[in-house]
Amino acid sequence: MKKRIILCALMFTPFFASANECPDILKFMKRKLNSQETVNMCSEYKGKTLLIVNTASKCGYTPQFEGLETLYSEYKDQGLVVLGFPSHDFKQEFDDESKTAELCELTYGVQFPMFEVTHVKGENADPLFRKLAKQSGMEPGWNFYKYLVDKNGAVVKAYKSSTKPRDKAFVKDVESTINL
Repeated sequence: MKKRIILCALMFTPFFASANECPDILKFMKRKLNSQETVNMCSEYKGKTLLIVNTASKCGYTPQFEGLETLYSEYKDQGLVVLGFPSHDFKQEFDDESKTAELCELTYGVQFPMFEVTHVKGENADPLFRKLAKQSGMEPGWNFYKYLVDKNGAVVKAYKSSTKPRDKAFVKDVESTINL
């Protein structure tokens, strides 16, 4: 009987180990915007549906913050987390993080997590954005590229800047991914 229990434990160990393992896309520590506080991406967001967006404060797409916040507010209780990463790669972000934070909070009422200014493309791309680009086959071509990531850490789809957060097809994709 003891041998059977040990054999069963050995057979199921890989399943339980992989279920508790952190997806590669979340194996990072990130600093919150305009703060010294860091976030362990795995402990905070593992098992959640993520919408990861490279943002900018001085861009024609900046008003998308409003739609992203609405999406986050509407679906956060169902497991969606929007993660914003300001980037100056397209020369449309403030040099001062406090100005970026002020714009997000005061102008657009952003409550979803925002992180430090991050390189999102090219040789200097942050490792998170390299992984997103590799999985999706799509590197950000401009501000407000969106990556929809399922609960297991796999990129479901990437969206160009022109995809508005309230577009029907986009919202349908988000809802489907939440319900996977």
